[in-house]
Amino acid sequence: MTTTNETAAHGTAQGEDAPVPAPAQRLAMHRLAPEYYSAMIAVDRASRTGLDPRLAELVKVHASMINGCAFCIDMHATDAAKGGEQDHRLISLPAWRETPWFTAKERAALALTESVTLLTQGHVPDAVYDEAAAHFEEPELAQLIALIATINAWNRIGVTSRLSPAAK
Repeated sequence: MTTTNETAAHGTAQGEDAPVPAPAQRLAMHRLAPEYYSAMIAVDRASRTGLDPRLAELVKVHASMINGCAFCIDMHATDAAKGGEQDHRLISLPAWRETPWFTAKERAALALTESVTLLTQGHVPDAVYDEAAAHFEEPELAQLIALIATINAWNRIGVTSRLSPAAK
């Protein structure tokens, strides 16, 4: 027999396999702060200039996973897949160090993404920055940092306002 506490924790017998609805969105930034939102879109576009689109999507998915932004994870994983990214690489991003399928350049970008995203855990160590600098020319490295900063801003907007991906 299922108790009230078990039902609350595990769902009811009827509809156990049904998805749980996402929390309600708190506010609509695009409508309530339209100038800011438009500026963010422009910054986002500018942050990708000169970067390999597949690498850019890996960085965006990885930062979004770290930040727990479901909307951005869904959007950028979908965009990455449409751009030819392989599912096993996307799925294993949280464990990228343990896999053989990321290049040295991608690994440097993922490590930099983690350090910039998790600034409170020791800032960006020289070794992480130096490894990225060894794989990216200065203008491309600047763009990579801009991209990481931008996806982190989007993640904070998405998490705070409770954007959620559309049901599929």
